[in-house]
Amino acid sequence: MTQTMGLLMGCILLIALFLYTFWPENGFAGQTDKTRLEYLLERKEQLYENLRDLNFEFRAGKYPEEDYQEQRTVLERETATLLAEIEHLS
Repeated sequence: MTQTMGLLMGCILLIALFLYTFWPENGFAGQTDKTRLEYLLERKEQLYENLRDLNFEFRAGKYPEEDYQEQRTVLERETATLLAEIEHLS
C-alpha cells in the first residue's frame, strides 16, 4: 500500500513538473525580442562591470601589470565601439 502511494505521488509530481515546464504560457515564451539599442545598453553595463572587476582584481594582486593593461585596453576599445554605435542609434 505504501509503495503504491509513493509511486502515485511520484507520478503526480512528474506530471505537474512536466506541465509547469512545457505549458504554452510559460514566462520564457512571452518574452519579447530586444531591440538592437536595448541589447547594446545591456552590453554597455556588462562592459562597465567587467572594467570595475578588472580594476578590483588588479588592485588585489591577481593580475600582473602587463596583463592588466592588455585586458583593460581590449575592454576600453570594445566599450568605445559600443558607445559609438549607441550614439549612432540614439
